[in-house]
Amino acid sequence: MTTSPPPEVLLDPSRPGASLFGLLRPFRTRLLGVSAIFLVKDSAIWLLPVITARAVDVVVAGGPLSSIGVLAVVSAVLLLQVYPMHVLFTRLYMGIVRKIALTLRNAVTTRLQTLSIGYYGRTSAAVMQSKVVRDVENIELMYGQVGNPLGSAIVVFTGAIVMTALTVPQFLPIYFLAIPCGIGVWLITRRRSHNRNEAFRLQMERYSKRVGEMTTLMPITRAHGLESVAYDRVAEDAEGVRELGLSLDMVNGHFGALSWVVMQLLAVGCLLTAGAFSVAGILPISPGDVVLLGTYFTILTGTIMTVLSLMPVVARGRESVRSIAEVLHEPDLELNEGKRHVADITGRYELEKVSMLFPGQSRAALDSVTLRIAPGETIAFVGPSGSGKSTLINSILGFTRPTSGRILLDDQDTAELDMRTVRRRISVVPQESVLFEGSIRDNITYGLGQISDAEVQNALAQANAIEIVDALPDGWDTLVGERGARLSGGQRQRISIARALIRNPRVLILDEATSALDSESELKVQDALERLMLGRTTFIVAHRLSTIRTADRIIVLDRGQIIEVGSHEELLESNGRYRRLWELQFG
Repeated sequence: MTTSPPPEVLLDPSRPGASLFGLLRPFRTRLLGVSAIFLVKDSAIWLLPVITARAVDVVVAGGPLSSIGVLAVVSAVLLLQVYPMHVLFTRLYMGIVRKIALTLRNAVTTRLQTLSIGYYGRTSAAVMQSKVVRDVENIELMYGQVGNPLGSAIVVFTGAIVMTALTVPQFLPIYFLAIPCGIGVWLITRRRSHNRNEAFRLQMERYSKRVGEMTTLMPITRAHGLESVAYDRVAEDAEGVRELGLSLDMVNGHFGALSWVVMQLLAVGCLLTAGAFSVAGILPISPGDVVLLGTYFTILTGTIMTVLSLMPVVARGRESVRSIAEVLHEPDLELNEGKRHVADITGRYELEKVSMLFPGQSRAALDSVTLRIAPGETIAFVGPSGSGKSTLINSILGFTRPTSGRILLDDQDTAELDMRTVRRRISVVPQESVLFEGSIRDNITYGLGQISDAEVQNALAQANAIEIVDALPDGWDTLVGERGARLSGGQRQRISIARALIRNPRVLILDEATSALDSESELKVQDALERLMLGRTTFIVAHRLSTIRTADRIIVLDRGQIIEVGSHEELLESNGRYRRLWELQFG
């Protein structure tokens, strides 16, 4: 099933507040409906003080009883409508919030699919997961927690001001004191809140990275008895989370306590002032009006308190916007958009003085590499670590672009091609096969849609993997576990070969495909690989020279340059670097 790409999400890390409002912009019409619901739903909050005041005046005046009955009916109507209106509000507003969260998750996922392989080499998978999961959840929670209290505060505040203006307008200036007092409290703690939220978020990312590292290294940790060392490394970052979290809590605690004290002082002051004016006869205020003014000011300060209490939640959401914006604004992209699509390839490559200099490096990873590969030819790359083998393969795949020179595929400059369409005709068998948590069949047919059982059976047979399937109770419907944990290394590799075969690639890349296997598994995998290589342009990266003896040409690399080219026999006769490597391995 294919889905349309998510809409572009524009988040400005320098203006996170504006970005949060921008996310709501596509839902303007629905938000107008939500506003109308608020006017009805929260009318009870600002009308009930009027009813209470009138009831007090009726009691003080001694009747009539029918007036109390009318007030009771009106109160019941106001209160009963809250239930259906709040349910409707939840349906409309939370629908918006969930849609925003979905859009953000899809936007980040889409962006991650366009970033270069180099970005993934620099960034922890746990940190990326934290941005997709935790930061989006923070924004989702912020909208969910802020929407109802903030909307209610606006409606109630407006209603209280209007009713006070109609009854005792002389008290409006006292009411408006609450606003600058609330803003003042917020300004006092805003900068510290921002700094603590940022520090806490970065520490959480470090902690996520450390936990991800711990789980990856678990076999090494257990094999060497280093459980206490692994614990200490994670516990150190966990302590950092505790310290910075507590520091953030303290800022929020100071803010909450200070705002509560200020607002309560104003509320008590308003009530006592109204009472004093009534007793002294300064204003014609009835006992009911005193209750009304005190109640309204309490409501006003309560709504301001509610808004102020949301500030830590908003600060956390703003910081999460900055975090997600780091991904959405990451410039290290694999640029494919707008480039020419490729329907098919023959596998003819031509490298013309290809050089690659990575940022911050003084020496080029590739230095003026020139090479021509015919369709169906098998080319092997050998050389010490750091000689440029992986960089050369990544350049052929289009994961990295040369800083100078050209790579031609079927006489077309790969810099002008949408390499995503090219890779649909390429299969890669890495040193460690990557399987996802699903069935064997799902892993083989990943991304191919409807594939017949006969095609799967044929791919398994050519990959020497039939015996694997036959030995399992559920056959190819057997779940392989996370990263294929329920299969051996050789079994995973043969499943990976079957996945490559079923795609019928024109170009094949074998990256140390047998180096991690025992001798018996290597023989079975090597036999399957030889069938896979037939008629296909094949690039092999290998340290085991025994696996590349049949290659048409062997390219010996050192410090990013080609120093030897020839067949296995030719290079042995030349008494060069390849022969010395061969003698080191086989004597």
